[in-house]
Amino acid sequence: MNSLVEDFLQYLRHERGQSDNTAKTYAALLGKFTTWAATQNLTDWKSVELKHLMSFLQHERERPLADQPKESTQRLSSESVYLEIAALRALYRFAENERLLPVNVAENLSLPRRWKRLPKALTNDEITKLLVPEMPETPDNLCGQAIMELAYASGLRLSELKNLRLEQLHLDAGFINVIGKGNKERVVPVGKKAVEALNRYIGAGRPKLVTPRSPANVFLTKRGTPFASVTLWLRIKRRVQRTGVARNITPHMLRHSFATHLLEHGADLRVIQELLGHANISTTEVYTHVTGNRLREIHRKFHPRA
Repeated sequence: MNSLVEDFLQYLRHERGQSDNTAKTYAALLGKFTTWAATQNLTDWKSVELKHLMSFLQHERERPLADQPKESTQRLSSESVYLEIAALRALYRFAENERLLPVNVAENLSLPRRWKRLPKALTNDEITKLLVPEMPETPDNLCGQAIMELAYASGLRLSELKNLRLEQLHLDAGFINVIGKGNKERVVPVGKKAVEALNRYIGAGRPKLVTPRSPANVFLTKRGTPFASVTLWLRIKRRVQRTGVARNITPHMLRHSFATHLLEHGADLRVIQELLGHANISTTEVYTHVTGNRLREIHRKFHPRA
């Protein structure tokens, strides 16, 4: 069963151009099914029927969560179930198109309603607090400052920050080339403050972090290695804690703040879509709901009959 999953993952990487993160997500989701299938003595995808897929999904809905205490009643969210169904449907679609399976038994799996979570953004005051430079100006602090400034100034994903390379920087011209999801390239402007922070880090901080084996990644750890996603996220989270911003920060919050603040100050939604690297405008439209409260506030404040 695993060989078909591996063929599917290769297809995602090489033919669809999906990112490693996307492939890993699919691998983890489909790995849950193959593990469960082994307990049901299912050793071949051809012997899997719709009833087996339904039983697996029921099992997933009812099983206790691995990271919760045994007595916890918390169960898998509808969002997670949605992703598992989507992964199974994508695998079967691939197998059907490649004629690897005689029938697509997953086509009748219906996706549950997927509620869009409204992105949480930091306030202007919180951003100001967050971007105060840390002293002394050690290589590590300069690196952290450059990461924070660039994340907010350009709305990069965590993976885009950690993979950013020196040749992608065009600071004199005020922009960077970003390789986003699906290896799609986009040009993103960089603000003056972020340019200053990057120049300080590249001039005075990064040279002290570089070792003979360091790659051309812009941001390096104290050991001169590129950041792993978890390490980079912990770096940002600790920075937030030190500044005293009392919010449960998520990896995307600076990106959400970037988009929300642009929209609040009058930026066009299509421009924000381009800057964020969203393939579909519907993904960007979620920010129009976020700014609804802001619009009501302005209306109450300035309309004579509000």
